[in-house]
Amino acid sequence: MIFDHGITTHKRREMIDISKAVAGDIKTEGLNDGLCVVFVTHTTAAVTINENADPDVTRDMLYKFKQMVPENENYRHLEGNSDAHILSTLIGCSLTIPIQNGQLILGTWQGIYFVELDGPRQRRFKVKLLKG
Repeated sequence: MIFDHGITTHKRREMIDISKAVAGDIKTEGLNDGLCVVFVTHTTAAVTINENADPDVTRDMLYKFKQMVPENENYRHLEGNSDAHILSTLIGCSLTIPIQNGQLILGTWQGIYFVELDGPRQRRFKVKLLKG
């Protein structure tokens, strides 16, 4: 089964913790051991794992993304969101996370983040659970 999640973003660039939604899918499925694949179905968004204890971490990451890949460069893509396409490729559109005893195996401070790079928008991400 593939779980399909809608998500509303509110800023051009933001990071939204989706850990609880993914953990809820594992509970719904009743999966004890296996793998969880999280996939973003957009070319201007991404998914990553990072610290979820201090909100300054996501703020710092978004700040550095802007420095690394500025919004207004001499890009040729007429839609005006080449920076978002570049960052999506660099960050990545999928994750694979182990599941043990019905829980995602994440570090103490880790969370799963949907990364909006060209919002605000209505977005989607998928979760596929595989028995181990």
